[in-house]
Amino acid sequence: MTGANLIPDLFSPTVVKKASRDGFGKALVELAEKDPNVWAVTADVSESTRTHWFAEKFPDRFVQVGVAEQNLAGVAAGIAACDKLVFISAFAAFSPGRNFDQIRVSICYNGSNVKIHASHAGVSVGPDGASHQILEDIAMMRALPEMVVVVPADMEEARKATLAAAKLDKPVYIRTSRENTPVFTTQQTPFTIGKAIVCREGKDIVIFACGLQVYESLKAAEELSKKKIEAAVINLHTIKPIDIETIVKYAKQCNVVLSAEDHQIAGGMGSAIAEVLCEHCPTSMKRVGMHSQFAESGNCSELYKKYGLDAAGIEKVALELFKSK
Repeated sequence: MTGANLIPDLFSPTVVKKASRDGFGKALVELAEKDPNVWAVTADVSESTRTHWFAEKFPDRFVQVGVAEQNLAGVAAGIAACDKLVFISAFAAFSPGRNFDQIRVSICYNGSNVKIHASHAGVSVGPDGASHQILEDIAMMRALPEMVVVVPADMEEARKATLAAAKLDKPVYIRTSRENTPVFTTQQTPFTIGKAIVCREGKDIVIFACGLQVYESLKAAEELSKKKIEAAVINLHTIKPIDIETIVKYAKQCNVVLSAEDHQIAGGMGSAIAEVLCEHCPTSMKRVGMHSQFAESGNCSELYKKYGLDAAGIEKVALELFKSK
């Protein structure tokens, strides 16, 4: 039932676990080795965001602005104006959390070729608590003109997303996580910005997910299959531009739609899907995510269980939605 060149032992307890931010750091070095115009700018969190790998190899192209996220965006826009390809990297709670105005005006309005890597996003940040668990960033970024928004599902996909972002002459927002999670895609798994990946086929319900919820959705689909409910699982890694064709195709095929994301349900991936369905294919739908609330401090698995963001939570809502159709 699974496809898209995923790892063979998808749910093995020995599956390799790495943080998606690692994929960004690896790709950044890979890009810089080939292109001397690649620059990196960070805000006092180079090790946490994995830009320290870049700094060690290319110190002359690395800028540390300190705890000053507004400067982070402004300095990057200035470097980009000199025909450089600039990646900025910080915690998502602070970029875009604290520098939305600079991203909007200095980067987007000016059409600057700046890529924004936002690490430590979502409830999965865990012990850092609500102040660092940004759950509104997708909504903020997808509303900006010209901004591309990508939420990779694992380390390998984050690497591919970063490489793909470098080829676009426009601002790109890449959202990654701190938590070590299963690396279930492979080098052969296709990745194209704006094109969703069908991870599992199904006819009874379709689950669209991004980020860490893709793997959780695959686990939920496995349990649903035991109950004779075949769920399609779609990795909607690109929130903007969104893959209208795939969304409509599977909405018509399954008649019921579920979205799952580590983000507020207002304005996030689920909202983007609902907008597509409203205009192209009105369909019964529910959204798994944070329902207008802040989370609390705790480890990722505990918080995912409490707020229904894990496989069991996704399965529960899927069952409710399927029975109501």
